[in-house]
Amino acid sequence: MVIAKKSSSATLKSALQERPSIQERLAQGKKLRKEIPIRTHSKLQTQGTRRDPIDIIIEQDSRRIQDLVPIRHARMLTSPFAFLRGGAKIMIEDVGSAPTSKIPVLANGDMHVSNFGIYATAERNLVFSINDFDETHPGAWEWDMKRLTASAVVCGRFLGGNKAQCEQAARAVVKSYRHKMKEYAHTSFIDLWYHTIKVEDVLKTLSLSAKKEMKGVISAAEKKTQLTMFEKMTHTVNRRLEIKTTGPLLSRESQLESKKDTLQLLDGILQSYVESLTSDRSNLVNRYQILDIGRKVVGVGSVGTRCWVILMRGANDADPLFLQVKEADTSVLAPYSHITLPYTNQGHRVVSGQRTVQGSPDIFLGWGDYQETNFYVRQLSDMKGGATFIPGKTKLSNFIEYCGTCGWALALAHAKSGDAAMISGYCGESDELDTAFAKFAFLYADQTEKDYKAMQVAAKTGRIQVAKEF
Repeated sequence: MVIAKKSSSATLKSALQERPSIQERLAQGKKLRKEIPIRTHSKLQTQGTRRDPIDIIIEQDSRRIQDLVPIRHARMLTSPFAFLRGGAKIMIEDVGSAPTSKIPVLANGDMHVSNFGIYATAERNLVFSINDFDETHPGAWEWDMKRLTASAVVCGRFLGGNKAQCEQAARAVVKSYRHKMKEYAHTSFIDLWYHTIKVEDVLKTLSLSAKKEMKGVISAAEKKTQLTMFEKMTHTVNRRLEIKTTGPLLSRESQLESKKDTLQLLDGILQSYVESLTSDRSNLVNRYQILDIGRKVVGVGSVGTRCWVILMRGANDADPLFLQVKEADTSVLAPYSHITLPYTNQGHRVVSGQRTVQGSPDIFLGWGDYQETNFYVRQLSDMKGGATFIPGKTKLSNFIEYCGTCGWALALAHAKSGDAAMISGYCGESDELDTAFAKFAFLYADQTEKDYKAMQVAAKTGRIQVAKEF
């Protein structure tokens, strides 16, 4: 995996070097199983010096907008699955030092079943992919696999699944990953770069029931255009278009105490953001006028970081554009990775990761910084959609199939950024890998439920504050 920038002479020398064949790389991966046996990944060793998870949460809170921190706590307390979603840093502290095969990829860092979905490429084709890259950083592929399989069990339990169903969900992730990685091991690099998971290809793999559910997600994504967002999120007050407020979750800038400072911040951000775009796209952005700004609360793990929605208008009201400006901090994976990135801007890190994995993402994707604050910018909710998991409504059989689709998307992401042949060689063709990660998933699901209960106690004793509206 090439990360650091090289001089032209070093690049030429590297380009002239002979590359190992696919079979040689498969063999190298298989050989690594002797050094790090697959069964190693079934273990969870958190005893002894494990940090109090509530201390980790509070430590993160200290760097966030304080009036939003209670909302973060409230969202994490809705279920053990929500807690897991908000606890990426907790989990990497648990698994970051565990043995790995040392085959580097661009790890996602926050891989769970809710971080996948439908989005439109630059060509307006709908595809299925990972949809959150805030924590992306070079690292071990096993980190993502552990988090994703654990989330399959935690979410499966949340949906009312029994042990057998939760195990099927975790195994579906690994089996799909393993099979797709074998396919990608024999795919040319250029074909991998262009490859996406088209929604029609996903539908072909699903049962009738799961297909119906996925079609609902696709239909919802198709309806999320800039124009429909404009109709939903704005209204006219005194002949002026404004963003509608929804309490603390979306506040217009004029309602915030720091209006002047925020306007200066966004002006600085947008100036550097435009510089991150290619000339054709910066020219497009510059044709729009800013009408209003709102502060938005998003996700679970991101609550408390700065996030702004900018309402813009082109030729008329039928030509709106919503941009989301989101703060980017150092990845939680960074302390555990032996690879140093060349980016000085954390927003650049996020954007680079998304472009690597998605290939042809949002045309407005870019980054910026102002007064040592790093951000990335993207369109808000434009033809994007994801599955929702609701106890009593989500069918466990459909969820298990969905987990397999997530394993497929994770395999593609790792193949695009790492050595698919080496990973495939290590994974092998038996279900030994499936068994190992499924065992780990149950162990970490148990740990997550213990940590969740600890957070409930922290809320009851006043150690942390919890919002009523979230």
